[in-house]
Amino acid sequence: MKTPVRRLRFIPHASYLILSLLLSACSRTAPPAGLTIINGPEPESLDPALITAQADGRVVQALFEGLTRYDARTAMPVPGLAERWDISPDGKIYTFHLRSNAVWSTGEPITAHDVVYSWRRVLDPLTAAEYAGQLFFLKNGEEFASAKTNATTGRRFTAEEVGVRALDDRTLRVELNNPTAFFLDLCAFQTLAVVPRGWIERHGDRWLMTPPVPVSGAYLLDAWRINDKIRLRKNPRYWDAANTRTEIIDLLPCSSANTALNLYETGAADIVWDKSLVPSEMLDVLMRRPDFHSFDYLGTYFFRFNVTRKPFDDPRVRKAFALAVDKRRIVTKISRGGEKPASAFTPPGVAGYRPPEGLGYNPDEARRLLAEAGFPGGKNFPRFSYLLDAKLHEQVGVELQAMWKQELGVSVELRQIETKAYYRAQSELDYDLCRSSWIGDYNDANTFLDMFMSNNGNNRTGWKNARYDQLVRAANAQVDAAQREKLLQQAETILIREEVPIVPLYIYVGLEYFDPRKISGVHPNIRGEHPLRTISKAGNF
Repeated sequence: MKTPVRRLRFIPHASYLILSLLLSACSRTAPPAGLTIINGPEPESLDPALITAQADGRVVQALFEGLTRYDARTAMPVPGLAERWDISPDGKIYTFHLRSNAVWSTGEPITAHDVVYSWRRVLDPLTAAEYAGQLFFLKNGEEFASAKTNATTGRRFTAEEVGVRALDDRTLRVELNNPTAFFLDLCAFQTLAVVPRGWIERHGDRWLMTPPVPVSGAYLLDAWRINDKIRLRKNPRYWDAANTRTEIIDLLPCSSANTALNLYETGAADIVWDKSLVPSEMLDVLMRRPDFHSFDYLGTYFFRFNVTRKPFDDPRVRKAFALAVDKRRIVTKISRGGEKPASAFTPPGVAGYRPPEGLGYNPDEARRLLAEAGFPGGKNFPRFSYLLDAKLHEQVGVELQAMWKQELGVSVELRQIETKAYYRAQSELDYDLCRSSWIGDYNDANTFLDMFMSNNGNNRTGWKNARYDQLVRAANAQVDAAQREKLLQQAETILIREEVPIVPLYIYVGLEYFDPRKISGVHPNIRGEHPLRTISKAGNF
């Protein structure tokens, strides 16, 4: 027999009171939402080509669909805008057949030409898409994105040479460099979603702020009020509108765990995503409640080095910092949600892959390496900072600060900035060390390892290693699964044992809260993928 849900009493924070007033003011002129979700930080963008954060991606997946979409239960790719596809015997040619009833929310047909435009836009260097690497598996995709010169023609590769073209309005031909086991997963990822060419060309950078935005997904962008909410309204022209379960969804931005819990407890929110929005001081109590749900998750918490700054350009220094970290102390003292210390960057349980062992905890070896690098006992080590963006991460930073002082004799300053500035600082390499996390885009080791290739926009360390790049490329050209695994293991060994531009700290568990007696359509899966189209509250469908 399940324990009944116990409601906890809180004194509302000022931010909660302000938000309540905003919501009540809105309710006088607009219908109430059928579902209200705390979604995490305010999105930086809703452009599929530009987003990098998980909170942004949840909204984008509701607005824009790809050739495939995620199954709500398994997070595996299933038909989306494409109703079916054919794959050549060598696994390199995909022919997608679009649905005859796939139309923009404004009524125009969605065509194969729209897909070609959307993918070329991601690859175009002028777009500066950090996830452009998702399309490097296409023939000449990387060459076009990198503005390389074609040895045959003597000129730069053009968009027309990329391996995606429309055979007619409803048929798309995609040519890959090599067989790519996870390509259909990529087709469901936000970056490869289909966007409206005419609207973008007409309105430029303001296209998302100029209503009515034509969308290809299950929901329309009804309103986006910064620091208030994003309101989504069911798209009646979506090809699967009959199975879109909630008419209006409000997504509230919130980075405070206490505020999020207040909103949930008082009924102002129905669902809260992400463990970062669970008050850490109450974690032990809350996780015993039946409306708090944990699950294995495809994600790793880690920190990065900026290898372009001295002395972190020296692998010995980076290894010393890694070896001085007691990861078990962090998960037992701070995270406390069932996380496991991370030896490797790739989480255990990834399909078809066993990650190699990382450096582990060895303070004596850490001190030896730091002395060898010219800093015995931390003497003359320059001042440096650890970049972070929220209170939870500050607790980890304080623990690292203490470990490095105790074991290495070095002092680190904690530098906390707001989330948008934090992501910008990462991209611009404006940091010494910084806290980081990565949630797998699909269930394959490549989603963790290719991000540290030299030209990947998500690298954000300044680290480049030709051997690493070669191994990842060779692995993804392999048809033999065992040989592919071996090559990826060699690459990850360079990443976490030899060069160490990053240090994995722990493997995530997923944590979200909602009352299962009231909410349906949320299913646990390793990617934490919960399409909004499948979710409803009792009495609203």
